[in-house]
Amino acid sequence: MQGRLTDLGASPNLCGMKTLTPGFALVTGASSGIGAALARALPPDRPLLLTALDQEGLLAMQAELARDGRPVQILAADLASDAGRQAVIDWAAARPLALLVNNAGICAWGRLAETDPARLAALVRLNCLAPLLLTRALLPALLAEARQQGGRAGLVFVASIVAWLPLPYVATYCASKAFDRFLGEALSQELRGEPIDVLTVCPPVTRSGLADAAGIPREGPGPRPGADPAAIAAATLAALGRRTLLLPGRAARRAVWGQALVPRVLLRPLLRRRMRRTAAAG
Repeated sequence: MQGRLTDLGASPNLCGMKTLTPGFALVTGASSGIGAALARALPPDRPLLLTALDQEGLLAMQAELARDGRPVQILAADLASDAGRQAVIDWAAARPLALLVNNAGICAWGRLAETDPARLAALVRLNCLAPLLLTRALLPALLAEARQQGGRAGLVFVASIVAWLPLPYVATYCASKAFDRFLGEALSQELRGEPIDVLTVCPPVTRSGLADAAGIPREGPGPRPGADPAAIAAATLAALGRRTLLLPGRAARRAVWGQALVPRVLLRPLLRRRMRRTAAAG
């Protein structure tokens, strides 16, 4: 079964990074975690547009990656705001674009009735509205550049394994990642026949800092367990053009296969008990 899940969403197109047009790669949430790992994993001759809320983190990424004349441009922007999204759209639209990676996201921990509504609204704007509107705004330019160059563009959505798992205490985050997953999967079919490769990535828990920022309790001493962002990034770039849906790592595949085997009426109480243990650790 692992083999089947590994091939989930397989595409006959095998070009991927090899035929990506020579324009910029725009990565959102690029100052840390999976976004930073993806920026590092892109070929060293690929010009980069890196955006995130963290100006200092972006400056560090620029200093690290802008070598041998490689263009690495940064823009600190809040993609949860209308002004921040428009600033990034205008910035990217003024440059030849080859790849858009919708990675930026936040999580909110706690009972819904006790969570700050402003935090929930920001989560939905960043996790759902930003990738939707950035893709809508930049997709025509991606396609036009690919046609002009005679190559292919790339479009990546970083969702999560929780797109399959209705976890209590992080209900809004799970719902937002289900939105990203369905958006990416639907566009992979809508854009079939166009010169663009669409990939939706659903990583397992990753050592990205997202859980700490959300305030999710630690269940034990030491660092949080999780997949290496560099491994997720490498798997993502290897899958671009080869699949439309990627479940990187055995943990992600086991989670999807396991929830498919368990009836929903039994799955929900299991998830509730698991998350209650996490809540009790706090």
